[in-house]
Amino acid sequence: MPAISGNTLGLKPSQLKHLEATWRLRVRPDEVTSPELAHHLTTISRETGRQVGVLLDRRGEVEHVIVGDAFKLELPEIGRLRAGDIRLRGLRLVHTHLKDEPLTPDDVTDLALLRLDLVCAIIAGPDGVPGRVYLGHLDPEVTEQRGRFWKTETVESVEQLHLDPVALAEELEAAFARSTAGREAAPQGRAILVGVTLGDRARAESSLAELHELAATAGVQVLDELLQTRPRVDPRYMIGRGKLEELNLRARQLFADTLIFDHDLTPSQHRHIADHTDLKVLDRTQLILDIFAQHAHSAEGRLQVELAQLRYRLPRLAQRDEGLSRLMGGIGGRGPGETKLEIDRRRVRERISILEKRIDALSASRQLRRQQRRRHDVPILSIVGYTNAGKSTLLNRLTNSGVRAENKLFATLDPSSRRLRFPRDREVVITDTVGFIRALPPMLVSAFRATLEELADADLLLHVVDAADPEHPLQIEAVERILKNLDLHEIPRLRVFNKSDLLEGGVKGDQAHLAAQAHDGIPISAETGEGLSDLLLRVEELLWQEGKSLRPGGLSVRDDLHPH
Repeated sequence: MPAISGNTLGLKPSQLKHLEATWRLRVRPDEVTSPELAHHLTTISRETGRQVGVLLDRRGEVEHVIVGDAFKLELPEIGRLRAGDIRLRGLRLVHTHLKDEPLTPDDVTDLALLRLDLVCAIIAGPDGVPGRVYLGHLDPEVTEQRGRFWKTETVESVEQLHLDPVALAEELEAAFARSTAGREAAPQGRAILVGVTLGDRARAESSLAELHELAATAGVQVLDELLQTRPRVDPRYMIGRGKLEELNLRARQLFADTLIFDHDLTPSQHRHIADHTDLKVLDRTQLILDIFAQHAHSAEGRLQVELAQLRYRLPRLAQRDEGLSRLMGGIGGRGPGETKLEIDRRRVRERISILEKRIDALSASRQLRRQQRRRHDVPILSIVGYTNAGKSTLLNRLTNSGVRAENKLFATLDPSSRRLRFPRDREVVITDTVGFIRALPPMLVSAFRATLEELADADLLLHVVDAADPEHPLQIEAVERILKNLDLHEIPRLRVFNKSDLLEGGVKGDQAHLAAQAHDGIPISAETGEGLSDLLLRVEELLWQEGKSLRPGGLSVRDDLHPH
């Protein structure tokens, strides 16, 4: 006979024997519960002072007998993964309530998370006689609205309960199939975005909108967003356990399979959240790493992305259960040898070391090329800026190149260098680097150091700004902060306000000029070419100003290149 699940501690032998008799009861497939089973459960419930329930399959046979406490049941492990977006679990829960109350949040959570066919709560009267019956099942017709996505029904007694649970389950599954038939395919998953703010809600909303763009770039379909204001971040669940349960229900309603947090989760938070949901859990850094992995096409770019990913994963490997780790060496302390966890961690460290050496070799090769450019007195012009500001489009327009340029975040990762000719036989090397973003993951900056070293030798930085983005002041601030962290803030910069054609009046309009003049910049449109002549004149003036280098100890321009 299978074991009874749940809170059996303190029960008398006679009570346990009464519970064991539950396995012998049968229910017809076309009835939710029989009067005999209902009376049996309510009698035990009153006798023990605890909720008692059973999980019945579609044949009416008892699969599990469960004992809870006075307020709820803790269902046994029946496989937390869903049966599918269309299929239900094939089990219905019939249990007792000691108070005359409708379905509780715990009942609804079990219904939604386990995709049960039905939940039935029978009120156990003071004399053990079954009373009012409360029923609940999922509602496939409710998908987009927030709130309840289940239906409830109340019946005054078990004898008045005339519902075929098998027919209902089959009808619900058919309705789920219809509701998902025309659903848009999402190869990278269907996600709910989650943000937490400690007070500055406007900035948090802006960051969440940016996360939405990142998800779209990664190919993830965003179904909903949640922004919670808290006095402090929850150290275990980021958003608190109650809100996490609400997210779980919302994910079931929308058939989401991923939660993406607009913050970096600690290994502990990631583990606790994953333990309370069967959804995939990602944070902002993981999403950016995935985008980099999708968009890195050169061998160098793939090495840098792999290094960043391994550095991210290593501490999360280290946080796993180490109960079977090798004991300390020496006499009396020899253990069973390396565990799989230790082997994984050692292999990750070895791979990180190999990748670092390869990237160091690439860095040396880049340094050699930069020295060759220095010997030929060729100025270096580097394009920096927030991601999707139009850096690659500007490079293509200036040099007639075909560098990949898309209206996506981080569409270009691999650095590109081109020669740009000025009048009087003047030339510069112009380079396009990876875009910046708020809260750029430190391991990405470290992994891409070979690429970012190109910026250190630049004579002038073209800081490209998306003038049409209302958030561009915050983006300028983010880029300046990253440049300072990279010790590049002393390199002269010229701000280029791209996409000014999208502003009222266009590139030549007052709005574009006011925005540019506030930062001593140049309004342009890399897409149409407007304003590029003014930009080139300003660059030429800065690079060959009185024949001097822009930076002390920097490039010394030849006399024959001086303007006359």
